[in-house]
Amino acid sequence: MNADTTGPHVVVAGGGIAGLAAAHRLAVAGHRVTLLEAGRRLGGKLLAGEIAGAPVDLGAESLLARRPEAVALARTVGLGDRLQAPGTTTASVWSRGELVPMPKGHVMGVPGDAHAVEGLLSAEGVRRIGLDAELPPTGIGDDVAIGAYVAARMGHEVVDRLVEPLLGGVYAGDAYRISMKAAVPALFEAARSHPTLTSAVRAVQRAGAAVPADAAGAATGLGGSVFLGVDGGVGTLPGAVADAIRAAGGEILTDAPVTGLRRTGPTGWQVVSGDRVLAADAVVLATPAGSAAALLAPHAPTASAELDAVAYASMALVTLAFRRTDVPALAGSGFLVPPVDGHTIKASTFSSQKWQWVADRAPDLFVLRTSVGRHGEEEQVHREDADLVAASLKDLAAATGLAARPVATTVTRWIGGLPQYPVGHLDRVARVREAVAALPGLRVAGAAYDGVGIPACIASAHRAADEIIATSKRTDPGAGHSR
Repeated sequence: MNADTTGPHVVVAGGGIAGLAAAHRLAVAGHRVTLLEAGRRLGGKLLAGEIAGAPVDLGAESLLARRPEAVALARTVGLGDRLQAPGTTTASVWSRGELVPMPKGHVMGVPGDAHAVEGLLSAEGVRRIGLDAELPPTGIGDDVAIGAYVAARMGHEVVDRLVEPLLGGVYAGDAYRISMKAAVPALFEAARSHPTLTSAVRAVQRAGAAVPADAAGAATGLGGSVFLGVDGGVGTLPGAVADAIRAAGGEILTDAPVTGLRRTGPTGWQVVSGDRVLAADAVVLATPAGSAAALLAPHAPTASAELDAVAYASMALVTLAFRRTDVPALAGSGFLVPPVDGHTIKASTFSSQKWQWVADRAPDLFVLRTSVGRHGEEEQVHREDADLVAASLKDLAAATGLAARPVATTVTRWIGGLPQYPVGHLDRVARVREAVAALPGLRVAGAAYDGVGIPACIASAHRAADEIIATSKRTDPGAGHSR
């Protein structure tokens, strides 16, 4: 650890993007930081890899650019010149055996105009959306499942064919259980003050249009892209953040699971990791909810019980490389799949068309990936690699006519990768934070709290770090050494 770093010692448990962002924030602020990661690598669900010599993301592949946190962190750690807008953002929905262009003018699949979804929904489904204007206002209460609310106002078809596949791509969950307040907060607030859901959607759209300069363009100089990638993969971001932590004097240890926390006096902590015990002035738990629950059990049983109840979904990504000459013309960046149609895959991304850096590194290949699995479908994710590849190829052939055999395949499983946000999730998070706040020098961060996207995880980390920075007192420079 850098001897010039003389601030309080903070131990960060968890080396995903949240833990890395917290450690970086603390180290830059002058704290002595030790980050402990249970596994052999850093980055959590961000993973850069390769297939047939082509670089690819084997986990999260893009940054939501209309939130500033991820783009700002990428710039801060030296990746600003590698930020890249997608080559195309045109996507489709594979519905009832046909690829239909993704409708425009919706908020997370909820349309502001029934005519916008005429190519995707049946005539009856379109008519049912129009009935929203004739229904009396629906009480929304403190929270509501987005699927249930939208179905009550506009019918089940718009949920099953549009909301469900869009939300499934984010949470790998069930739209009829996902909290509207947590997943689509702007629409939730608008729905509370407008007589119809259609008018609420239009209000959210107007609010977005009223922003004088698109946040992505302002922050990146890359125009109005909603999402951005990183040349070489979003999976390169964790390594860049880790390098910046070390440059600021921080210490990073892998294969170092945190197995226990002990209070030492009114404010101090001991962090147990194997046979190592670290004295710390503060701790950030940036681990999945179950791990945080176990560590908090002796100190904050209420928070522990709440976190232990957080459910997770698993998913698998099947990455396929084809000879470009074997691939038929494919439109756009990929397609989503409504679960109601009973297919195995829930989405496909045409990586070689979406990201120019993939095409440039492997011009003779066409790389795409499919995703499999959602909450309650664990059996799908645990199928043999060959079965997942075969199922993906079958669905791709049916959707696009792609009949070629891949030259290489890679299956990446994310077991327990995505926390679920059911109705009441934000109230649960508030109870967790209230209980944890009673523990001086301890904070929590990560995907289980304020959002599963990369910017939301970073924001969660910055909140935790900033609260520690605001309350930390200068301690003896030698107080935080491990033994």
